[in-house]
Amino acid sequence: MGFNIGSLLIMAGMVSCLISVAYAAQGIAVFYGPRYTPSKCYGNTDYGVMVAGVSDALWNGGAACGRKYRVSCIRGANQAPKPCRQGSVVVTVVDYCRRVCNGDINLSQDAFSRIADPNAGKVFVQYDR
Repeated sequence: MGFNIGSLLIMAGMVSCLISVAYAAQGIAVFYGPRYTPSKCYGNTDYGVMVAGVSDALWNGGAACGRKYRVSCIRGANQAPKPCRQGSVVVTVVDYCRRVCNGDINLSQDAFSRIADPNAGKVFVQYDR
C-alpha cells in the first residue's frame, strides 16, 4: 500500500488549509473616516486608504505597526440587514485604537466598506496575518 504523488499533494493542501484556518482570529471591526494621518505608527507618512488601527489586544506595545491583516466580515454585530459583503481586504496597521473605538480593529472607512455595509457600524470579522 503506497501513496502516489497526487495523493501526497492533496494531503499537503488539506493540511495547509487547516493550518491557515487555525491561525485566523475573530473580533469586532469598526471604522473611521478619512484623513488617516497623522498616525501613531508613522506620523504624517501616508500609507494609503487600506489601513487600520488596532486595540490593546493586537497593539503589542507598538509591535503591530506595519503588520498586514487579511480581514473578512463573518456576521453583523447589531440588527443591520445584510451587513457583510463577499470577499476580504488586506490592511496595514498604522495606528493605535484606544478603548473608545469599540472594536479590535478600527478599519479605514475605505477598507470597511469593501467587506461590510458602513450603515452596520460594526461587524464581527475574521482576520489573519
